[in-house]
This record gives sequence, structure tokens and C-alpha cells, in this order.
Amino acid sequence: MSQSIQHRGRVERIEGDKVYVRVEQQTACSGCHARGMCGEKGAERIIEVQTPYASSFESGERVVVALLRPSMGWSSVVWGYVLPLVVLLVTLFGLKAAGKEDGIAAVASIAAVAIYYVAMYLMRHKFEKRIQFTIIKES
Repeated sequence: MSQSIQHRGRVERIEGDKVYVRVEQQTACSGCHARGMCGEKGAERIIEVQTPYASSFESGERVVVALLRPSMGWSSVVWGYVLPLVVLLVTLFGLKAAGKEDGIAAVASIAAVAIYYVAMYLMRHKFEKRIQFTIIKES
């Protein structure tokens, strides 16, 4: 698992075959002495891990949650950030090239990105199957 993206955390709760783990997101400047001044504090989030071994974990237990393949993380970045940016820019420049006013082009671009995210939300179950985490007890 050394080549995967890993997060350390604590088991928050267990529901059926799902383990909910609270992890603190690491920031690039976590070691910076000015971290408290700039407002970049590590935020906590809950990761849902589906595993047939959920009953072997206990609330409060320290665990490591990892993506099985680093390419899953890159796929998330592309779907979540790169493609919406492309949708925004193509819509904006396309409408400007068609002679539309700035305000109309801007509102239409934002609407196009909103539609993109709604479509992603509606297809979330497909993404859940592609991006899966594994969980191990911390030693």
C-alpha cells in the first residue's frame, strides 16, 4: 500500500458493511510556522469505506484509509476540477465568439458548470463504484 494515497484517521461509526472514518485533511503548508496566520487549518472530513470486514472495527479505533490506485485520485481531480473549467471556458469563449454580451456569456457559463455538477450528482453512484477506498488497522 506504499504507492497509494493514504490518510490516517479514527473510526467515527460503523453501519452495516460501511465504516465511517474521520480524517484530517493535510495541507501543503502544515509545517509552516505562519500556518495559523493565513487561515489554512487542516479541515476534518468523513470518508465512507465499504468493506466486508466492517464488524472487525470499533468506534474510536485508529486506522489508515487509502485509495487502491493513485490514478483514482487523478481521475477525481479531472472530473471535479478540470472538466468543469473546460466547460466554463468553452461556453464563455464560444458565446463571446458568437457575439453575445459579456453578462450573458458569463451567466450562461456559470449555468453550464452548474448543469455539469448536477449531472455529476445524478451519476454519483457510478463514481462511487470507480473510486473505492480500503481500510486497515493502524499498527
